[in-house]
Amino acid sequence: MTAPRDDDRFDWRAAEADITAGPDAEVVDLDAARAARTPDPDDEGGPVLVDSPAAQKSPRFTLDGVRAGQRRPILPAWVRSRAELRDTMRWAVGHLLHTTAYHATRLPKYGGKVALRSPAGAWRLLSGATRWVFDWEGERLRQATSETRDGELYLKLSRQRDRRVRWRGIVATFSLSLSLAGGLAMMWAPGWAQWAVPALLVTLCGMFGQPADKPLLDTAVVIPRVARLTSDVVVRALAVLGISGITQAIAKQGQRAIAFTAPITRDGPGWRADIDLPPGVTAGDVIERRDRLAAGLTRPLGCVWPEGQPEVHPGRLLLWVGDQDMAATPPKPWPLLKASGGFDLRRPVPFGTDPRGRVISFELPYTNVLIGSIPGYGKTAATQVPLLAAALDPYAELWCFDFKGTGGLDPLEKVSARYASGQDDDTAEEGLMALRELRKECQRRAAVIKGLPKAVCPDNKVTPELARRKKLGLHWLVVALDEVQELFSHPEFGKEAGELAEKVIKLGRALGVILVVATQRPDAKSLPTGVSANAGTRFCLRVMGQIENDMILGTSAYKNGIRATMFAKKDKGVGYLVGAADDAQIVRTFYVDGPTAEKVIDRARALREAAGTLTGHAIGQATPTPAARRDTLLDDILTVVPATEGKVWAETLTERLADLNTDAYGDLTRDQLTAALKPYGITTGQVWGTDPTTGKGANRRGIERQHIADAVAERNKRRGDKAA
Repeated sequence: MTAPRDDDRFDWRAAEADITAGPDAEVVDLDAARAARTPDPDDEGGPVLVDSPAAQKSPRFTLDGVRAGQRRPILPAWVRSRAELRDTMRWAVGHLLHTTAYHATRLPKYGGKVALRSPAGAWRLLSGATRWVFDWEGERLRQATSETRDGELYLKLSRQRDRRVRWRGIVATFSLSLSLAGGLAMMWAPGWAQWAVPALLVTLCGMFGQPADKPLLDTAVVIPRVARLTSDVVVRALAVLGISGITQAIAKQGQRAIAFTAPITRDGPGWRADIDLPPGVTAGDVIERRDRLAAGLTRPLGCVWPEGQPEVHPGRLLLWVGDQDMAATPPKPWPLLKASGGFDLRRPVPFGTDPRGRVISFELPYTNVLIGSIPGYGKTAATQVPLLAAALDPYAELWCFDFKGTGGLDPLEKVSARYASGQDDDTAEEGLMALRELRKECQRRAAVIKGLPKAVCPDNKVTPELARRKKLGLHWLVVALDEVQELFSHPEFGKEAGELAEKVIKLGRALGVILVVATQRPDAKSLPTGVSANAGTRFCLRVMGQIENDMILGTSAYKNGIRATMFAKKDKGVGYLVGAADDAQIVRTFYVDGPTAEKVIDRARALREAAGTLTGHAIGQATPTPAARRDTLLDDILTVVPATEGKVWAETLTERLADLNTDAYGDLTRDQLTAALKPYGITTGQVWGTDPTTGKGANRRGIERQHIADAVAERNKRRGDKAA
């Protein structure tokens, strides 16, 4: 049988003719088929390409496209920022002074090394000059020609050597004569010259006698050398993260799978890369694998800081790789420690530094601050920073409450109008009373602002000018609640405290009232949603889960790649700051230790004494409390409801309580009474009674006296156990 592939035996033309001559044969015109696939713009029923030829063309250069582009800054960020420029110049001057002082103190050492090395240097100079004068460098070549018996070449080299030696001998004789003449002239030279010239010669000889592996000068500053961050390094690191979307994209497209929207540049003490991840991969996917990313970059974990940019799109990643581990970098001192005098709270408060070493500040007025983390990661130290700044403003009033009782806010006691510290019921009770007073203070301030003319208060809020007018009483009021979970989760006071805090945090922002709330247990019970949702400035140090992360930083923060779960054990004092700028910022808070904080507070107290604004607890005044407080509600109910009256209407009870103490219960309503009794497990029910006005009987909401008595007994028993 003849094989079809054997071209010598198979007639291809005959076979083609047989096929085309068959009844089912069809010859396709390729040009016509290609034309049919191109849609006719006038034919609505024709085939339509998913991507038309126009869509497949590269985008044209248009004016709108240029306008939408982002202009790169002409000057670097540290030049455009006055604070950063000042810090950079301060560093440069300090570096120069340190280097100068370092080498100046070692001048005797350097002089001794030069003197010891000068004989070897003189020998090197003399031997080198001798070799040059007598042309010894060409001796080997001349000897080689004599061994090869190339007489003509040897004669040429000898004549060349004679010319060189003759000319070099003249130069050497002239130089030696000048040196001798100069030596003789030194006998009549001034005394300083007689010492300077030999010293210069010894120095010159010492420099020539320096060994190659032993430099004369010591190293004043050791500069770490780190590898340059390149696109290849970044792509390689992303490829080993185990993210399927990145792995598949790199396998198909190679380096083009990772898009760099801007050149990788130096940004402070590190490198910055703006990256577009492959479709379907979010910045959060990379951030949660920060340890693997650092391993892929072969850099310490504290040097690698990936951040998302959700305002661009979820797949935009900003990667900053520092030269040094952030935890190992010496922390910068708090700027207000160096400043003399006070601080105006209208200015931004220096809070910390970012990984690039830049100072990060935020404005304290017109916001409320929420700080959270797991224990032991710098939450109290972070809370202390804005409070110390507020203390340095003599016109700002401070209320400080530490519900854990560890003394983290003790230095502020000297300047606080209200202060309490402890983990007992009394401290929680004082915190609740403070929130009640704060609610009333907000109402008073609102009435004052409402009565001011528009020319003085155009935006219906406290301005820095109004805060300075003592008669109005609209000064900044900063209230710190540290370890607030102990108050909000309290079985007796927690519910009311949460409701009051929510009202204050909503209304106080425009009234000059600022809440600084810190917690180490951010959950729904320990941190009411109304409080966490209305904080304008949030700082989250290390937390362990998504729920805690979003409770502090806001809903969907974790989804958007703002994850405080990525911080490692050594990242103490490092957290995400949200609300101080348009984007979330990684910040390392300034640390002010106990003795330093005491010095700051002593300065703040002196300022307040001079301004006459030191009041309340700071000068020994007891906190004013009503004769019968709301937390004695159960006892007061037993007082106004005799034992012979088993049940009582809620309306009747509020009237009797108001008669008992108007200051404490004058504004108490039936709904408020119901809410106040709920933490004790007491609910209202239908109670039959007689209306004293009409004399008719009716069923209304009320309580049973026995339930109140049981709750009092349980409370007293619990307090007795704690006291024991």
